[in-house]
Amino acid sequence: MTISKSVAPASNAAELTVTELSGALKRTIEDRFGYVRVRGEISGYRGPHSSGHAYFCLKDAGARIDAVMWKGTFAKLRIRPEEGMEVIATGKITTYPGKSAYQIVVDTIEPAGVGALMALLDERRRRLAAEGLFDEARKQLIPYLPEVIGVVTSPTGAVIRDILHRIADRFPRRVIVWPVRVQGETSAAEVARAIEGFNALPEGGPIPRPDVIIVARGGGSLEDLWGFNDELVVRAAAASMIPLISAVGHETDTTLIDFASDLRAPTPTGAAEMCVPVLADLLAHTAALTLRHRGAARRFLEGRRSELRGLVRALPNGDAVVAVPRQRLDRATERLDQRLQTSLREQHLRLGRASQRLARHSPQAELARRQGRATAAGERLLRLRPELVARRRTKLVEIDARLRRALASRAALERQASASARAKLDQLGERLQRAYANDRGRRTERLLTMSKLLGSLGYRNVLARGFALVRDAAGQPLRSALNIAPGDRLDLEFADGRVAAVAEGTPPAEPARSRPASTRSASEKPVPARKSAPQGQGSLF
Repeated sequence: MTISKSVAPASNAAELTVTELSGALKRTIEDRFGYVRVRGEISGYRGPHSSGHAYFCLKDAGARIDAVMWKGTFAKLRIRPEEGMEVIATGKITTYPGKSAYQIVVDTIEPAGVGALMALLDERRRRLAAEGLFDEARKQLIPYLPEVIGVVTSPTGAVIRDILHRIADRFPRRVIVWPVRVQGETSAAEVARAIEGFNALPEGGPIPRPDVIIVARGGGSLEDLWGFNDELVVRAAAASMIPLISAVGHETDTTLIDFASDLRAPTPTGAAEMCVPVLADLLAHTAALTLRHRGAARRFLEGRRSELRGLVRALPNGDAVVAVPRQRLDRATERLDQRLQTSLREQHLRLGRASQRLARHSPQAELARRQGRATAAGERLLRLRPELVARRRTKLVEIDARLRRALASRAALERQASASARAKLDQLGERLQRAYANDRGRRTERLLTMSKLLGSLGYRNVLARGFALVRDAAGQPLRSALNIAPGDRLDLEFADGRVAAVAEGTPPAEPARSRPASTRSASEKPVPARKSAPQGQGSLF
């Protein structure tokens, strides 16, 4: 049977490696498209990667494309990407050979119109409001006349000059300016750090801690004011322990910091007016209050003076006022003398009774009573001594009797235990004798059996049947003629005795496995080729 093998037709197409094909596709796509502007919705955004790069997708109703934004580009963005945000991305189309996929490397990104920014702003406002950052209960009262005012704004704009000018006109106060960028990609982070920095200043430190903070910026478009809608700024304003006034943009401009601040000013100049009162108005009001206070004090004193005159006219004569108390004092003096005399007599009586009791309890009387008690106790002891001796003797006799009975009972118990132990010992002796006799019989019978077995299996019975045991000069049994050389001395053992012999003749054709005994040195020991038999046994022939 013949097997035919088919051969693939030859092709003129050049063979490419996977790397070469991926590189060709990459160059074709990059040369064809270059930089493009793509409008779509951000999807799959999870914030920047640990490397600093950002990865997400741009999609619409019909397709999607992977997008990547390098770390340097991401840091320069004015508008941060957010999930679901519609944007216009500008970048370069390229491929990623590792996944055989194409992607856009984003250089710039911007919201797809003001409507998208407003939608994003509204969504962020609702989310932060749900967290309670805009609650009225969190807001603090602005101090009436602060000593130090902190201002967070640009140091080069007209805003800071307006604020300083208005504060100097109304009521000069110390102002500390924290310079920040109020527009651009880093403005939000700088404003948040400035608010946190003012709050971190210690009380009584080298830099005074502000009593109120003004966050100010001039007017502008929604994109220009976007940094004050950043979540970092809103959270920093809500967490500020120093009262904060927001003055961002004009009166019609509204940012999220306005909701989180403690007070919103329509303009930066309005914020300065809210911080301090007008000095002239305050002085005029203080002067008016001073005049009112003086008039009220004068009228109060006149009224009190009139009341005092009326009371003086209503008061009686001094002698008449003290007459009744004087009589009460005289009567009280008389009663006091009587009471003193009575009390003195009572104390004398008490002292007499105490002296009598003390005399009865004097040391001499107490000693006499104690001596009488001791004498009576001695007499009673002498009367009771014979009786106590008799009682003790009776008790000793009873104890002696109980002790004798206990000793007799203990001796009886010991005798019973001794008899029981002796009986048990006798039983054990009888059992030992029986066991010894039985074991001795078994061992004797076994010894006889082994003696018979030894007699039947011993080599002497074999010698009795006509065999002989051959030993060399050293007395070792020889099992093979190959171990015997001519001239060797031999010892032949028969059943009825031993005979010495000398080997003669020619050596065997096969070489001996060991040297003859005659050629061995005196210090060497014979080494048999095989394991030697026990002493007293050898080869039989």
